[in-house]
Formats: sequence, C-alpha cells, structure tokens
Amino acid sequence: MGVPQIGCDCAVCHSDDPHDRRTRTAALIEDGEHTILIDTPPELRLQLLRAGTKRIDAVLYTHEHADHVHGIDDLRSFSLLQHEPLPLYAPPETARHLRHAFNYIFDAGVVPVRGTSKPSLTMQPLTADREHEIGGLAVRPIAFRHGNSEVFGYRIGPMAYVTDVKSVSASDRDLLRGVRVLVLNALWWREHPTHLSIPEAIAIAQDLGVERTYLTHLTHETAHRDLLHRLPPGIEPGYDGMKIEI
Repeated sequence: MGVPQIGCDCAVCHSDDPHDRRTRTAALIEDGEHTILIDTPPELRLQLLRAGTKRIDAVLYTHEHADHVHGIDDLRSFSLLQHEPLPLYAPPETARHLRHAFNYIFDAGVVPVRGTSKPSLTMQPLTADREHEIGGLAVRPIAFRHGNSEVFGYRIGPMAYVTDVKSVSASDRDLLRGVRVLVLNALWWREHPTHLSIPEAIAIAQDLGVERTYLTHLTHETAHRDLLHRLPPGIEPGYDGMKIEI
C-alpha cells in the first residue's frame, strides 16, 4: 500500500526519516548503454522524474497486480520522446491481463482523438527459464508462485530481482546461484500467505551465499533504521531512490 499508509497513525507512517517514505516497487537496470524498467507502479511518473530517466529500452513485468502495473500510461512519455513503440515483456497471463485491462492502449482499433495521444507499446509474452535478449541485455525469467498468480523474477547477469514470491524452490535456487546482488521481497517479520517474510528472505539469501541482498516490498510495520540494526551482514533494506553498483 506504500508508506505512509492511508489512514494510519503508526510511528513509521509519521517518521521523519526519508527512508520510511515508500512508493510501490519498481527498478531500473542500466549498463551505461541500455535501460530496462521492471514494473510500472502507480507512482511511476514521480519515480522516473526523481531518477532523471530520459530513455527506456524495454519494460519487464513481474505480474499483473495493481501495485505493479497501474502506472503503465506514464510510458506514453517515452514512446513520444523516442518516436517508436516501447516493447513490454511479461508472463503470459500478465500479458493477457494488460491487453484486456488497458485495451485502449493495445487495441489498434482505438484511435486517439486528433490532437491527443496514447502510449505506443508492444507486448511480448515471455517463456520462463530461458534466456532472452531484451533491451540489449541478456535476461532470464524465473517463474514463481504468488498466491493464485504466476510471477516472474529476473536474472540479469550478476544480479537478480525477485519480488512478490512466497517461496523459492531448490530448482529455482539453482537458477539464482552465482548472483552477486539479489533484490528480494520481504513483507514483514511475521508470515504471510503470498509473500516472503523477512526471516524467510534472510534464510534464502544466506543459503544462496549472495554477497549483497536488498529487501524490497517492505511495509509500515518495519522502520528502515530498525531493519539496518536487526538484519545480518550482507542484507539490508532497500529504499526509494537507492542506487546499487555492480
């Protein structure tokens, strides 16, 4: 729900620590020549303005939930600036959902009124556990379960981005071994039916032996400063605007 959470009077929601101001989860992957965006959350416009992003080569979607897709119309700026359709990639079910939910974008029969515009986007369903060249980078989607949905994590070279998963099987861990940086969802300290808890995320990161793990998708139940003190070495909370060099 983001932090502060609507209607909440807890200490974290009233914190003056800027690290405790959390928009919904997304990431930019940049190699100096190419930029890939992962997910389009509702605050996407504000996030990309803050990051100074002026070009996106491709967008990867993890799954179809509203907190990960409802900023899709803000991609309009990039298709206009770049004078070409922006390619999107997603799990098959997510691709179907986006085409239906945002049919004004993907239906060629929906023509903008003269003098107006709509995002120019293409949609390509992805196959899991096979490497794809996307936006100039080698990307390997890995399929996980998230409640009743299939969600994709993405391994890109020495890093992996895995959000909104409840478990990481032995076979999935084999696909993640060797990454140096892992971004992993960790909702809160207690268990949740569709997300990893913080203890579960710690156990996975330690089993993989990752050099650096950053926890994302955190809530108002955890203050950034408290997490810094409680997490083991090599694991820390991510925060809005965080930059990680690999």
